Amino acid sequence: MKRFFLITNEAKDPQGVFTKKIADVIEKRGGEAVCVANEKQALEAQGEAGVDCALVLGGDGTLLRAARNITDSRIPLLGINLGTLGYLAEVESACAEEAIEKLLADEFVREERMMLTGRMAGALEEQYALNDIVISRCGSLQILNVRIYVNDRFLNDYCADGVIVATPTGSTGYNLSAGGPIVEPSARLLLLTPICPHTLNTRSIVFAPEDEIIVEIPPGKDGHEQVVEANFDGSHKEALRTGDRLVIRRAQRTTGIVRLNTESFLSILHKKMSET
Repeated sequence: MKRFFLITNEAKDPQGVFTKKIADVIEKRGGEAVCVANEKQALEAQGEAGVDCALVLGGDGTLLRAARNITDSRIPLLGINLGTLGYLAEVESACAEEAIEKLLADEFVREERMMLTGRMAGALEEQYALNDIVISRCGSLQILNVRIYVNDRFLNDYCADGVIVATPTGSTGYNLSAGGPIVEPSARLLLLTPICPHTLNTRSIVFAPEDEIIVEIPPGKDGHEQVVEANFDGSHKEALRTGDRLVIRRAQRTTGIVRLNTESFLSILHKKMSET
């Protein structure tokens, strides 16, 4: 690798001091660094010259947004963590220079991570998520009723604060907080996890990657209309109402994630969990 995008979370590096430091390190070692304010600028710059990797300076949220917005370009991503706890942002800020040296020496592994796609039934436009699609209530604290179909067959009605459909990469995100299982990120499967279910026997369910999950919004308590939202990786929201259906599938596209660490997933997970 030689040419890099630097995509920065300006809230975590407001003066751009760390970003400039990384750019200087790359250029001093014979590489090229293109600093962009957002993913739109990255796509525009990509048309001018090939880029080998996008260094995402921020946290997991910054990397997820980049994955949604530039995945068509096939540029792999490496997250440099400027936040607190990062599962996706592999490199801590103190180790950034060492990471750049490995990238320039081609000492890395590229992993292709599964993504989700979601669209309203009858619509053509799709939205993408690397971590998860969360269907949750908006507004009042009223309990949400959700009806789930899998491959057009009725599965269950959930009375909960919402439901999460997650990828293996997203298993350590909201899915984990909601009591769902942790999955090795290179796996290929779908996770369905209810959020604070109002029954004692509701558990997460694991589905094959070929399965199609349909989330239907039925009438609420006493037949009242429900207004909820579908949240894609925490950065894009779509409103759903009673009668709407959201169709969720494994996406054809993937996100390229650059791995520098030779430690196993379980070893990294142990360290992350020990930090909390």
